[in-house]
Amino acid sequence: MNQISLKMKKKIENLDFFYIALKNSFDHACYFLNKISNNQLEKILFYKKLGYRLNLKNPRSFNEKVVWKKIYNRNPLLPVTVDKYQVRTYLKKILGKEKAEEILIPLLYVTDQPETIPFEKLPSAFIAKPNHASGLNIIVENGQFNKGKIIKALQGWLKICYGLNKLEWAYQPVKRKIIIEELLYDKNGNAPKRFKFHIFHGKCKLVRVFFDKKHVSSSHFDEKWNFLPVKMSTLPQGPKIRKPKNYKSMLALAEKIAEPFDYIRVDLYNLNGKIYFGELTHYPNSGRGRFEPNSFDFELGKHWKIEL
Repeated sequence: MNQISLKMKKKIENLDFFYIALKNSFDHACYFLNKISNNQLEKILFYKKLGYRLNLKNPRSFNEKVVWKKIYNRNPLLPVTVDKYQVRTYLKKILGKEKAEEILIPLLYVTDQPETIPFEKLPSAFIAKPNHASGLNIIVENGQFNKGKIIKALQGWLKICYGLNKLEWAYQPVKRKIIIEELLYDKNGNAPKRFKFHIFHGKCKLVRVFFDKKHVSSSHFDEKWNFLPVKMSTLPQGPKIRKPKNYKSMLALAEKIAEPFDYIRVDLYNLNGKIYFGELTHYPNSGRGRFEPNSFDFELGKHWKIEL
């Protein structure tokens, strides 16, 4: 049986036309409610999640500045770089074709018509996901899967206006597609560690490492690989680990990719010493990620200078 997370499996089983219509109606309602109320819904959700009032006139915390970016920043590079397909072109421009192809996960297929996917020609392990969303994916590990359910899920995902209810503008102009990539494993058959580099004005100030074992956890380090006693409220504290041997290369690569932006998160995989590109994120946790201690939210925000 293919390994699909319980969360995604539930979405696959429930994604019918009624669900999609209801979700899109809800998302549009949230969007217009914010527009006519000076973003009051966003402010309410922010306060409920983080426990302090959202200040958009003088944002100081990291989360406040993420929300400010959602609402006001219309850099045309944002939709290009959140697009999991078009970002490949962006990487080739900024890194050069040879370097980009070295770090890109092999692309197996791309389409806006999931029913045309040649499943019989795919390897036994692959990952399928929409290019205009985050957190939605189907993982097949052993070549056994329900083709009908997968196609239905992918067709449904293409109809979803991802991020609209959270005011995440960058996802809205993206021309929706489904991409299928190779599935990465380390030499022990485990998912590789994910390194999330938070880059401010071209310089890394925070690295968050994800561990996908029996239970997901994460650890935080500064750019010099000093362990930080910080955690996100949604995940347990991960372990202290040694700095990867190729950390210097990873850091330089992340900062190069981030050069055009005041802030961006660059996700990389480290697989048996080889670096792979994951994705680019402009709106981590949609500006509602609660740090423990809460003061770190404001410490991190000091690195981000925005033009009001």
